[in-house]
Amino acid sequence: MTKKPAGEKAGKKAISPDLAMEQAKRQIGGLIQNEDGVTVGDLQALMASLSAPSVTDELSEEEAEARSRALDLAFDAMDAETEAAARKLAKRALRLDPDCVDALLVMTGLDSRSPRQAIEGLQKAVAAGERSLGERFIAENKGRFWLMLDTRPYMRALGQLAEAQRSLGISLDAIRTYERMLELNPNDNQGVRDPLLGLYLGTGDLKGAGRLLKQYKDDGSANFEWARVTERFMAGDREGAAAALKAARRANPHVERLLTQKKPLPKELPEMYSPGSEAEAVLVLNFLSGAWAEQQEAAFWLFDQLSADGRPLAPAKKAALRRMPARGKRLQ
Repeated sequence: MTKKPAGEKAGKKAISPDLAMEQAKRQIGGLIQNEDGVTVGDLQALMASLSAPSVTDELSEEEAEARSRALDLAFDAMDAETEAAARKLAKRALRLDPDCVDALLVMTGLDSRSPRQAIEGLQKAVAAGERSLGERFIAENKGRFWLMLDTRPYMRALGQLAEAQRSLGISLDAIRTYERMLELNPNDNQGVRDPLLGLYLGTGDLKGAGRLLKQYKDDGSANFEWARVTERFMAGDREGAAAALKAARRANPHVERLLTQKKPLPKELPEMYSPGSEAEAVLVLNFLSGAWAEQQEAAFWLFDQLSADGRPLAPAKKAALRRMPARGKRLQ
């Protein structure tokens, strides 16, 4: 820690222009390394972050430099070719900054031997992110988190935690984590509304599902269109469900072919998709199959509606339900 001149009030130490420029460069590098594709919105977020208050503003130059260097090492750990190299780099990062979220995520991936251990590690990463950002920063910037690059490690940790909870079937915990993410970033750049909608329907939470459908009423994606079918049926609105089904089939007809076993499911989830594609349909089943398995009356009605020739589907409906992919898991 830099010594302050006698009589100077303790508190924030101004960061030098050179360090500020170096941090900007690192933010650009981190953005490019950790996003699937850098969009115009990402670049706008970067510019906003450079001019907006930062979580490092209250740190000394040495502390800010240590945190920035730790983030560099965490990025290197993510790209390491061996587990040994990744572990070494992540540990170096954590020596510089014990609350380096990305380094904690790397260590969680390396050390977890069970889903429960993974969740515990992810919870620690989330807690570290909250400490690193601070209560005041979170409160003041709630609602626009993704526009501030400082928040992205924390948001990534929340996303991984929610997915781990969903995969393990801890639905209520996953719902709370996804809700927290949307509270912080209602623009939903991470696309968490899709799994959250499936969880609401799977747990019979029509109020939550209706609220989410209303919040994103302009979302015409296949996932939302097919979810509206189930939500309307569960609400007792058969006419509305039938109308929603017509819209859902227009949005993506591949869903019914996969759902009724007329086409085989791929073994892996797609990394990319385009609207109306079979890849999108696979993701729809990943998000909504848990809801259809839990709400079997709605699923049976849906199967009957999809049987265009009026004859029983093959395989039998219950067998089809058993073959649905488990909530949050890779398709088998």
